[in-house]
Amino acid sequence: MGFDLVVCGRAFVGGRIKYSEIGVEDGRISAVRGSLSGGERRIDVPGGVILPGFVDPHVHFRDPGMTEKEDFPSGTMAAVHGGVTCVLDMPNTVPPVTDISTLMEKKARVKGRAHTDYGLFAAVTPGCNAGTMAPLVPGFKLFMGSTTGRILLNDDAEIAPALQGIFRAGKRVSVHAEDDGMILKGREDDCRCHLRNRPVEAEVNALRRLSRFKGMRVNICHNTNAESVALAKELGFTTEVTLHHLFLDPDRLTTAEYKVNPPLRNAAVREGLYAAFIDGRISMFGSDHAPHTLSDKSQDFDSAPSGIPGVETTIPIVMGMVRRDVIPLAQAVSMGSETPAASFGMRKGRIEEGYDADLSVFDMRACTEIDVRRLHSKAGHSPYGGWEAVFPETVIVRGEIQIDGREFCGDRIGEDAYAGD
Repeated sequence: MGFDLVVCGRAFVGGRIKYSEIGVEDGRISAVRGSLSGGERRIDVPGGVILPGFVDPHVHFRDPGMTEKEDFPSGTMAAVHGGVTCVLDMPNTVPPVTDISTLMEKKARVKGRAHTDYGLFAAVTPGCNAGTMAPLVPGFKLFMGSTTGRILLNDDAEIAPALQGIFRAGKRVSVHAEDDGMILKGREDDCRCHLRNRPVEAEVNALRRLSRFKGMRVNICHNTNAESVALAKELGFTTEVTLHHLFLDPDRLTTAEYKVNPPLRNAAVREGLYAAFIDGRISMFGSDHAPHTLSDKSQDFDSAPSGIPGVETTIPIVMGMVRRDVIPLAQAVSMGSETPAASFGMRKGRIEEGYDADLSVFDMRACTEIDVRRLHSKAGHSPYGGWEAVFPETVIVRGEIQIDGREFCGDRIGEDAYAGD
């Protein structure tokens, strides 16, 4: 059998690590065996572990309309350096992706400019034509709480028919689940004020209002508390968690750099969320990579935009947690690769025949501290400077090497995973 590439080493296959030789043809994994002959090129991984490429189901690359903050070249460059081989971009850009016209315009704009594969979400709007857009998107995003952009939809009479149309089209709805009617509008001077304005109860009530869709394809983004996680699980919904909601403290980190929607929660709430995470009750990681410039974040708190960058640092920090035996490797792969890929209908996230040849190689001995100056987002800042992390040694996207020796060596080969052709 003539393989384009054979990758050999300890690999996470079938739920465990075992020596494997992975044959790649035309960007797909065509064989996974203990021994393979042939191959135009062979890569031996003597010290690391070969994992499926990671999928970030929740990024905001600000392209088009706000490209001073981030664009697809910079955002996907950051992603690939963090071991992420596919990103799903949210629709609250300028203009927002609300119909087939704005979707196709955005697709045309980002084509040929990405270093990873990608998908583009469309927004849930009243009467949105889900059937037309469904084959071309990973899913639809519902904003029940106000945040960046102007695509808020918090009226049950409008939400219900829009979501039913999306479910009939076979797609998943990712939800920013904060009941906007419960968000206070008081002036904010720091993260503690922001927390008071956006209480946990707003999240929980949004979930209660979604209970009519029990068992449907709903994904709850950036969960901040254990009660929401439990209710979402009871309803059969998938869930995302960010590292900033797991770890960052609004009583200590009070400036606008840490302003995010939903807000950072107090210690008691975070502890409950962390317990749910450790127990495996949360479906997947989502960085909610939401970059803004330092000048944006340097405005007075009330005027500063919400958002924290994280696409490049999430998986390396998670791998640092694996290294310290905080979570097992299987959980990291499930939450970072398998579940997001399966949830959004991609043949990615596993080292199996027929899946895209997306691979990330990590050497767990090569632990480092995050140097913000070496990150690749246009944001130029990160709350994770100095944190322990394990960055990937090698990253392969559909059989093409993009990172080698932790250095970029590839090109803008990223493809739209939902091109519809």
